[in-house]
Amino acid sequence: MNPSINPIPYTALLTLALANPATAQTLHNFPTASTQAADLLNPDSMGQVTSVNQLRDIDPNDWAYTALNDLIQRYNCLQGYPNSTFQGSRPLNRYEFAAGLNACTNVLETLLTANGDFVTRDDLETLRRLMAEFETELATLGGQIDNLESRVNFLSDNQFSTTTKLYGQVVMGLQGRFSNSADAQKADGTFGRDGNPDTPDLNDTISFGYNAQLTLLTQFSPRSFLITGMQAGNLNTSDFTSNFGLLNNNFTRLGYESNTNNNLILSDVSYRQLLTNNLAMIVGPAGVNPVNVFRGPSRVESAGFGPLSRFAQRNPIIQIGATTAGIGFDWQPSRTISLQGVYSAPFANASTAGLFNDSYTAGVQAFLTPTDRIDLALYYLHAYSGSNAGRLQTGVGDSDISSFTAARFNTDAFGATANWAITDGVTLGGWVGFTTSRQVNHAGSAQTHNWMVSLQFPDLLGQGNYGGIFFGVPPRITQSNLTVNGVLTGNLPGIYEGNLAPNTNGGRRDSTYHLEAFYRWQLSRHVTLTPGVILLLNSGHNAGSDPIVIAGLRTTFSF
Repeated sequence: MNPSINPIPYTALLTLALANPATAQTLHNFPTASTQAADLLNPDSMGQVTSVNQLRDIDPNDWAYTALNDLIQRYNCLQGYPNSTFQGSRPLNRYEFAAGLNACTNVLETLLTANGDFVTRDDLETLRRLMAEFETELATLGGQIDNLESRVNFLSDNQFSTTTKLYGQVVMGLQGRFSNSADAQKADGTFGRDGNPDTPDLNDTISFGYNAQLTLLTQFSPRSFLITGMQAGNLNTSDFTSNFGLLNNNFTRLGYESNTNNNLILSDVSYRQLLTNNLAMIVGPAGVNPVNVFRGPSRVESAGFGPLSRFAQRNPIIQIGATTAGIGFDWQPSRTISLQGVYSAPFANASTAGLFNDSYTAGVQAFLTPTDRIDLALYYLHAYSGSNAGRLQTGVGDSDISSFTAARFNTDAFGATANWAITDGVTLGGWVGFTTSRQVNHAGSAQTHNWMVSLQFPDLLGQGNYGGIFFGVPPRITQSNLTVNGVLTGNLPGIYEGNLAPNTNGGRRDSTYHLEAFYRWQLSRHVTLTPGVILLLNSGHNAGSDPIVIAGLRTTFSF
């Protein structure tokens, strides 16, 4: 499951959708008396005719139009303009005229029932004559209303829900990478690097897969709703079992990858409540994590609409722990400052682990908008990896920090993301992230660092289109001195060098450089097409490996 794919904008829902609740779609009903006047107007002017029975359009100079207008002015029986007045000055076709006549007839009938002396005999005679002249149209109008009422009753009896909306996103990806080799094997056949890229990539075929998500938004009140998300997919571009995939899976991973073996799974079950006008809460057994609670400064953090790679979506440290169940809040004390906080766990459903007895992640973020063109997010996360066994679980770059599978770590992560809209068409952005992890019950620690800069081009060559160029270094172990019982062990940088019993500490010798460009083309309101290319230099933080070139074509359907 890919926690970074979000067909629906969760943080916006957390703070905005509750304040501006989503409502069920309005049925396209026949206009009521309060809206008929606007529908009665027709900008097409026709020549005047004198016989009402033969009128194709009713001109303001015809006696019928004048008679009805007099009734409207006298009894206020048709109000449809924003200022609650009827200002008829354009021709109407006979059915439009009949709709207005029907509205006035209903009002006069009500007045006669309440006070028979209020309506004059002359006005009643005028109304009778008009009804006789438009008898056919009034009968047709009545039949249309009866038919519409029947359709509305059918929809009311058979609709899915009066409070639930369905949203969906389907991503189809066609992608592949050029043949290359890694420096992952020594001349004697043992694992390690020797400067020669002699281990072929077994994942260089062209693949075609999908990721589909359905989200049900159920609103209980203007201030609360439940989100239920379902997901299915079959895309995995890098195989952990292959000799090169073991080194490069986290470096070549695409943002829209999700392999559920075509099984439909629940990806989100969360309840959201607006506690005050500026404080919202989220709680649930699925879909509650920093990715879904923290506000994202970038407009392209969605895997269906942003960059193709997972690394370019957001700072990887926000995904630390791969958690899913917990509680969070979003508080906006002022127009320019908001605070988010979250506590979540990956194994909350397990009786032996639960929310508090195994791995967890807790984090806070300050989101600042000092000007209309600058967004700045500062965040801190603390994670405990119990059953995760030496893994940060960020899914990008050096996500594993220890080869000691029994290792448990406390990790502190610090990061910042900024975006500056230089102009309406150019945005400069980027982030930095740092983690430091300390072993539990053993000495030593490991640190990682990552960064990214980007140029983004909203509405490039057309409204709704989007272009972007991203360049950065994925998470990289910069320092490691892990020990077990006083002996240096578990240091991955040493193992990657070919020393299976590492007795030296330190970080990676080299850095992987990630360069990516994409262009999202808005084909229609519901369909986008995004070609892109990714270049990885020194993949696997190994200068001896060949460059990797990944090309992809992503099609996103949303509804």
